Amino acid sequence: MQAARSLAIPRLALAWSRRYPLIKAQLGAATMPERFTETLRAASEPAWSQAVGHRFVNELFAGAVPDTVMARYLIQDHRFLDSFLTLLGAALADADTFAAKLRFGRFIGIVSSEENTYFLRAFEALGVTEDRRAVDPDTEATAGFKAIMHEAAQARSYAAALSVLVVTEWLYLDWASRAPQPRPANFVHAEWIALHDSPGFCDFVEFLRAELDRVGSAEVDLCRDFFRRAVALELAFFDAAYA
Repeated sequence: MQAARSLAIPRLALAWSRRYPLIKAQLGAATMPERFTETLRAASEPAWSQAVGHRFVNELFAGAVPDTVMARYLIQDHRFLDSFLTLLGAALADADTFAAKLRFGRFIGIVSSEENTYFLRAFEALGVTEDRRAVDPDTEATAGFKAIMHEAAQARSYAAALSVLVVTEWLYLDWASRAPQPRPANFVHAEWIALHDSPGFCDFVEFLRAELDRVGSAEVDLCRDFFRRAVALELAFFDAAYA
Protein backbone atom coordinates (compact mmCIF):
# COMPACT_ATOMS: atom_id res chain seq x y z
CA MET A 1 0.00 0.00 0.00
CA GLN A 2 2.83 2.40 0.93
CA ALA A 3 4.59 1.64 -2.32
CA ALA A 4 1.40 2.31 -4.26
CA ARG A 5 0.96 5.66 -2.53
CA SER A 6 4.58 6.64 -3.17
CA LEU A 7 4.07 5.93 -6.86
CA ALA A 8 0.72 7.72 -6.94
CA ILE A 9 2.06 11.00 -5.49
CA PRO A 10 4.61 11.67 -8.26
CA ARG A 11 2.01 10.74 -10.87
CA LEU A 12 -0.50 13.17 -9.34
CA ALA A 13 2.19 15.83 -9.17
CA LEU A 14 3.08 15.24 -12.82
CA ALA A 15 -0.58 15.42 -13.85
CA TRP A 16 -1.03 18.64 -11.88
CA SER A 17 2.12 20.19 -13.38
CA ARG A 18 0.80 19.43 -16.84
CA ARG A 19 -2.65 20.81 -16.13
CA TYR A 20 -1.53 23.82 -14.04
CA PRO A 21 -0.68 26.17 -16.95
CA LEU A 22 -4.09 25.53 -18.52
CA ILE A 23 -5.90 25.98 -15.21
CA LYS A 24 -3.90 29.13 -14.50
CA ALA A 25 -4.78 30.51 -17.92
CA GLN A 26 -8.44 29.69 -17.39
CA LEU A 27 -8.43 31.34 -13.97
CA GLY A 28 -6.65 34.35 -15.41
CA ALA A 29 -9.24 34.67 -18.15
CA ALA A 30 -11.99 34.46 -15.58
CA THR A 31 -10.48 37.04 -13.21
CA MET A 32 -9.01 39.40 -15.83
CA PRO A 33 -11.48 39.81 -18.71
CA GLU A 34 -10.26 41.59 -21.82
CA ARG A 35 -10.80 45.32 -21.71
CA PHE A 36 -13.69 46.65 -23.77
CA THR A 37 -11.41 49.13 -25.51
CA GLU A 38 -9.06 46.31 -26.44
CA THR A 39 -11.89 44.41 -28.10
CA LEU A 40 -12.75 47.54 -30.09
CA ARG A 41 -9.14 47.97 -31.19
CA ALA A 42 -8.90 44.31 -32.22
CA ALA A 43 -12.13 44.62 -34.21
CA SER A 44 -10.68 47.60 -36.10
CA GLU A 45 -7.76 45.61 -37.50
CA PRO A 46 -5.97 45.70 -39.86
CA ALA A 47 -6.59 49.45 -40.17
CA TRP A 48 -5.26 50.21 -36.66
CA SER A 49 -1.90 48.52 -37.25
CA GLN A 50 -1.64 50.03 -40.73
CA ALA A 51 -2.07 53.50 -39.25
CA VAL A 52 0.38 52.94 -36.39
CA GLY A 53 2.99 51.58 -38.81
CA HIS A 54 2.30 54.08 -41.58
CA ARG A 55 4.99 55.54 -43.80
CA PHE A 56 4.34 58.97 -42.25
CA VAL A 57 5.06 57.63 -38.76
CA ASN A 58 8.28 55.92 -39.81
CA GLU A 59 9.52 59.01 -41.64
CA LEU A 60 8.55 61.17 -38.65
CA PHE A 61 10.69 58.99 -36.36
CA ALA A 62 13.62 59.40 -38.74
CA GLY A 63 13.11 63.15 -39.12
CA ALA A 64 12.63 62.50 -42.83
CA VAL A 65 9.10 63.75 -43.52
CA PRO A 66 9.45 66.19 -46.44
CA ASP A 67 8.49 69.75 -45.52
CA THR A 68 5.75 69.76 -48.16
CA VAL A 69 4.19 66.64 -46.62
CA MET A 70 4.53 67.89 -43.04
CA ALA A 71 2.99 71.24 -43.96
CA ARG A 72 0.06 69.58 -45.71
CA TYR A 73 -0.46 67.23 -42.77
CA LEU A 74 -0.36 69.95 -40.09
CA ILE A 75 -2.63 72.31 -42.04
CA GLN A 76 -5.24 69.58 -42.19
CA ASP A 77 -4.75 68.49 -38.57
CA HIS A 78 -5.14 72.07 -37.36
CA ARG A 79 -8.21 72.45 -39.56
CA PHE A 80 -10.42 70.28 -37.34
CA LEU A 81 -9.22 71.66 -34.00
CA ASP A 82 -12.56 73.47 -33.67
CA SER A 83 -14.46 70.21 -34.20
CA PHE A 84 -12.18 68.43 -31.72
CA LEU A 85 -12.91 71.04 -29.06
CA THR A 86 -16.63 70.64 -29.78
CA LEU A 87 -16.32 66.90 -29.20
CA LEU A 88 -14.37 67.41 -25.98
CA GLY A 89 -17.03 69.85 -24.83
CA ALA A 90 -19.74 67.29 -25.51
CA ALA A 91 -17.82 64.66 -23.54
CA LEU A 92 -17.50 67.12 -20.66
CA ALA A 93 -21.23 67.87 -20.76
CA ASP A 94 -22.28 64.21 -21.03
CA ALA A 95 -19.81 62.76 -18.52
CA ASP A 96 -21.63 61.12 -15.65
CA THR A 97 -19.16 61.98 -12.87
CA PHE A 98 -17.78 65.27 -11.62
CA ALA A 99 -14.23 63.88 -11.66
CA ALA A 100 -14.51 63.09 -15.36
CA LYS A 101 -15.83 66.57 -16.11
CA LEU A 102 -12.79 68.06 -14.39
CA ARG A 103 -10.43 65.89 -16.45
CA PHE A 104 -12.02 67.00 -19.70
CA GLY A 105 -11.94 70.62 -18.62
CA ARG A 106 -8.21 70.46 -17.93
CA PHE A 107 -7.48 68.73 -21.23
CA ILE A 108 -9.47 71.32 -23.18
CA GLY A 109 -7.21 73.97 -21.64
CA ILE A 110 -4.09 72.07 -22.77
CA VAL A 111 -5.32 71.61 -26.34
CA SER A 112 -6.25 75.29 -26.52
CA SER A 113 -2.81 76.45 -25.41
CA GLU A 114 0.24 74.20 -25.64
CA GLU A 115 -0.75 72.22 -28.73
CA ASN A 116 -1.98 75.30 -30.57
CA THR A 117 1.33 77.03 -29.81
CA TYR A 118 3.15 74.15 -31.47
CA PHE A 119 1.05 74.56 -34.62
CA LEU A 120 1.84 78.26 -34.90
CA ARG A 121 5.59 77.71 -34.44
CA ALA A 122 5.59 74.78 -36.87
CA PHE A 123 3.73 76.77 -39.52
CA GLU A 124 6.28 79.55 -39.23
CA ALA A 125 9.19 77.13 -39.54
CA LEU A 126 7.62 75.46 -42.57
CA GLY A 127 6.79 78.76 -44.26
CA VAL A 128 3.04 78.18 -44.12
CA THR A 129 1.21 81.50 -44.31
CA GLU A 130 -2.20 82.30 -42.88
CA ASP A 131 -3.46 82.75 -46.43
CA ARG A 132 -2.44 79.22 -47.37
CA ARG A 133 -3.99 77.80 -44.21
CA ALA A 134 -7.22 79.53 -45.18
CA VAL A 135 -7.36 78.54 -48.85
CA ASP A 136 -6.11 74.94 -48.80
CA PRO A 137 -9.25 72.81 -49.18
CA ASP A 138 -10.20 70.10 -46.71
CA THR A 139 -9.11 66.65 -47.75
CA GLU A 140 -11.74 63.93 -47.74
CA ALA A 141 -10.28 62.57 -44.51
CA THR A 142 -10.41 65.98 -42.82
CA ALA A 143 -14.02 66.47 -43.85
CA GLY A 144 -14.75 62.98 -42.55
CA PHE A 145 -13.15 63.76 -39.18
CA LYS A 146 -15.11 66.98 -38.82
CA ALA A 147 -18.31 65.10 -39.62
CA ILE A 148 -17.74 62.20 -37.23
CA MET A 149 -16.73 64.51 -34.38
CA HIS A 150 -19.88 66.57 -34.78
CA GLU A 151 -21.96 63.42 -35.19
CA ALA A 152 -20.60 61.97 -31.94
CA ALA A 153 -21.07 65.29 -30.14
CA GLN A 154 -24.66 65.58 -31.32
CA ALA A 155 -25.47 62.00 -30.32
CA ARG A 156 -25.66 63.19 -26.69
CA SER A 157 -24.07 59.91 -25.71
CA TYR A 158 -21.00 59.86 -23.47
CA ALA A 159 -20.03 56.50 -24.96
CA ALA A 160 -20.22 57.85 -28.51
CA ALA A 161 -17.97 60.81 -27.70
CA LEU A 162 -15.52 58.54 -25.90
CA SER A 163 -15.38 56.07 -28.79
CA VAL A 164 -14.06 58.73 -31.16
CA LEU A 165 -11.79 60.35 -28.56
CA VAL A 166 -10.21 57.05 -27.60
CA VAL A 167 -9.22 56.49 -31.22
CA THR A 168 -7.85 59.99 -31.84
CA GLU A 169 -5.74 59.89 -28.68
CA TRP A 170 -4.88 56.22 -28.09
CA LEU A 171 -3.83 55.54 -31.69
CA TYR A 172 -1.44 58.50 -31.54
CA LEU A 173 -0.05 57.33 -28.20
CA ASP A 174 0.42 53.87 -29.72
CA TRP A 175 2.66 55.08 -32.53
CA ALA A 176 4.39 57.86 -30.55
CA SER A 177 5.35 55.47 -27.73
CA ARG A 178 7.33 53.42 -30.26
CA ALA A 179 9.56 56.32 -31.29
CA PRO A 180 13.25 55.50 -30.93
CA GLN A 181 15.83 57.67 -29.20
CA PRO A 182 17.29 60.10 -29.96
CA ARG A 183 14.38 62.13 -31.28
CA PRO A 184 14.74 64.00 -34.59
CA ALA A 185 16.76 67.23 -34.54
CA ASN A 186 13.96 69.22 -36.20
CA PHE A 187 11.55 70.43 -33.51
CA VAL A 188 8.63 70.15 -35.95
CA HIS A 189 9.09 66.38 -35.93
CA ALA A 190 10.41 65.91 -32.39
CA GLU A 191 7.74 67.95 -30.60
CA TRP A 192 4.91 66.32 -32.55
CA ILE A 193 6.12 62.99 -31.18
CA ALA A 194 6.64 64.39 -27.68
CA LEU A 195 3.16 65.91 -27.55
CA HIS A 196 1.71 62.42 -27.94
CA ASP A 197 4.09 60.53 -25.64
CA SER A 198 4.28 62.72 -22.54
CA PRO A 199 3.34 61.32 -19.10
CA GLY A 200 0.33 63.64 -18.97
CA PHE A 201 -0.90 62.49 -22.37
CA CYS A 202 -0.41 58.82 -21.44
CA ASP A 203 -2.42 59.39 -18.27
CA PHE A 204 -5.23 61.08 -20.21
CA VAL A 205 -5.40 58.22 -22.72
CA GLU A 206 -5.67 55.73 -19.85
CA PHE A 207 -8.45 57.85 -18.37
CA LEU A 208 -10.34 57.82 -21.70
CA ARG A 209 -9.95 54.07 -22.06
CA ALA A 210 -11.06 53.43 -18.48
CA GLU A 211 -14.15 55.57 -19.00
CA LEU A 212 -15.08 53.77 -22.23
CA ASP A 213 -14.38 50.41 -20.57
CA ARG A 214 -16.81 51.46 -17.85
CA VAL A 215 -19.72 52.76 -19.93
CA GLY A 216 -19.26 51.23 -23.38
CA SER A 217 -20.76 47.81 -22.72
CA ALA A 218 -24.23 49.39 -22.52
CA GLU A 219 -23.92 50.63 -26.13
CA VAL A 220 -21.67 48.08 -27.82
CA ASP A 221 -22.89 48.50 -31.41
CA LEU A 222 -22.75 52.28 -31.22
CA CYS A 223 -19.22 52.23 -29.81
CA ARG A 224 -17.99 49.69 -32.33
CA ASP A 225 -19.36 51.72 -35.24
CA PHE A 226 -17.84 55.03 -34.15
CA PHE A 227 -14.54 53.38 -33.22
CA ARG A 228 -14.18 51.53 -36.52
CA ARG A 229 -14.99 54.59 -38.63
CA ALA A 230 -12.59 56.78 -36.64
CA VAL A 231 -9.73 54.31 -37.13
CA ALA A 232 -10.40 54.20 -40.88
CA LEU A 233 -10.26 58.00 -40.94
CA GLU A 234 -6.93 58.04 -39.09
CA LEU A 235 -5.43 55.78 -41.75
CA ALA A 236 -6.93 57.87 -44.55
CA PHE A 237 -5.58 61.04 -42.92
CA PHE A 238 -2.00 59.73 -43.04
CA ASP A 239 -2.48 58.65 -46.65
CA ALA A 240 -3.80 62.10 -47.60
CA ALA A 241 -0.56 63.79 -46.51
CA TYR A 242 1.16 62.18 -49.51
CA ALA A 243 -1.64 62.75 -52.05
